[in-house]
Amino acid sequence: MAHERTPLVSRRDALLALSALSALSMLSAALFVGAPLAHAQPAQSVSIAEPANGATVTSPFKLRFAVSGMAVAPAGDMLANSGHHHLLIDVDPIAAGTPVPADDKHIHFGKGQTEVEVTLPPGTYKLTAQFANGAHQSYGPAMSQTIKVTVR
Repeated sequence: MAHERTPLVSRRDALLALSALSALSMLSAALFVGAPLAHAQPAQSVSIAEPANGATVTSPFKLRFAVSGMAVAPAGDMLANSGHHHLLIDVDPIAAGTPVPADDKHIHFGKGQTEVEVTLPPGTYKLTAQFANGAHQSYGPAMSQTIKVTVR
């Protein structure tokens, strides 16, 4: 009586494994030659990490910016995917490509600062983090975040 061997891996499993290896090979090749991958670029965003939206604070208070998918660089440095923070007080985000004004409602952090002590009189404020390139040109509303705070 002949003894029949049972395969360790089914034909379907073997095909799935080959398919996965093929996909891995293409990914490795793309990374090696520097080919762009749709999901390789991290999402770009800017935020106010501190204080929290809706917070009640006493003046002065610490404000901390955060950015994802881009580098913080001083004004004047025109590097790809980089820029610096601006704090907008009670004004809307700036349109993409438009220079951020420099006045008491548009505060520049051109040295690459990521936090600051903010002094405001008592009241409720709309604070917007706006990211812009080395020439102070806004990356637009997509690279901004607005919170509200109450200063006591």
